[in-house]
Amino acid sequence: MTIFEPLADKALRREPLSREELLSVLTCSDDDLLDAVAAAFRVRRRHFGRRVKLNYLVNLKSGLCPEDCSYCSQRLGSAADIVKYTWLRPEQTREAVDCGVGAGAARVCLVASGRGPTDRDVDRLGSTIEQIKDDHPDVEVCACLGLLSDGQAERLREAGVDAYNHNLNTSGERYGDICTTHDFTDRVDTVQRAKHAGLSPCSGLIAGMGETDDDLIDALTALRELEPDSVPVNFLIPFEGTPLAGKWDLDPRRCLRILVAARLVFPDAEVRLAGGREIHLRGLQPLALHVVNSIFLGDYLTSEGQAGAADLEMIRDAGFTVHDPAADPATDSGGADGGSGNGAAAEPAHRRDLVKPRRRGAGTALPPNA
Repeated sequence: MTIFEPLADKALRREPLSREELLSVLTCSDDDLLDAVAAAFRVRRRHFGRRVKLNYLVNLKSGLCPEDCSYCSQRLGSAADIVKYTWLRPEQTREAVDCGVGAGAARVCLVASGRGPTDRDVDRLGSTIEQIKDDHPDVEVCACLGLLSDGQAERLREAGVDAYNHNLNTSGERYGDICTTHDFTDRVDTVQRAKHAGLSPCSGLIAGMGETDDDLIDALTALRELEPDSVPVNFLIPFEGTPLAGKWDLDPRRCLRILVAARLVFPDAEVRLAGGREIHLRGLQPLALHVVNSIFLGDYLTSEGQAGAADLEMIRDAGFTVHDPAADPATDSGGADGGSGNGAAAEPAHRRDLVKPRRRGAGTALPPNA
């Protein structure tokens, strides 16, 4: 038995891990890392089998935010080279949603920059959400519009919103280091408002902003107290033109340790591999699927992600299956029995393009590929 098996046992019993136990995960050696991933996979498999839930982001309003969150390319004073626009028209939003759902997304996340929505914004979005639900009744709609005021969560729920995302991002103790225009309690309040209104709470963190292991544990502990149904784990994308430009504190193994800790804290929640996975996890992305059960498909809010087709190929090659929101959970392939549901499949045509006769190196006039 490895040192992490007792931690998996505790998680499966829904017993909270101690601070020392979480620290043992975050500081484990590279030699022990695969054992930590295997322990997390036991927990993941119990609750989610080999299914991967796809989420698709639609950026409804980009840039020009009055808040000064130091990690964000849309922040006040940002010089990041991003696309900026005001609210998408309803038909543009529906077109983007159709694209994500067509690629297999079970949840669409409608996001808008800004401190929080006005009542007029909520009204504007309400009719669009109703149309989206008519078009795709089996697909979850998650809204992420910033800080909520009185009655807005209830109105979003009435319009058909299923979930609300508002990340805590880091620990309460160091929140002032990354933002001064609102505080940690504002974020906690918005998650609680959404939950009390009957919206599924979605809240997570951003790693790689200079936090310590203790900060990460504090953030996970604060999140656990909110009892979120889904927990996105983001890795800082250090945009040029933001205060955290050039901050590259993460490596793929560090990212895996953070994901394992999140899974053990949230054994039956949707732990989502979110922004920055491509640039920080890199070749270990498929291994991360043994820990998380959810990813964002394709692009993010202001940065390009891995191609959607490559995401789907990665899931299939790693032996996982895409969650079908219309399927019966008892029969959805890759269920809790651990079966992958994958039969032998013909290799896609684009993979055959990788088989190329060598035209360089020994015996040719071209330098070798080395």
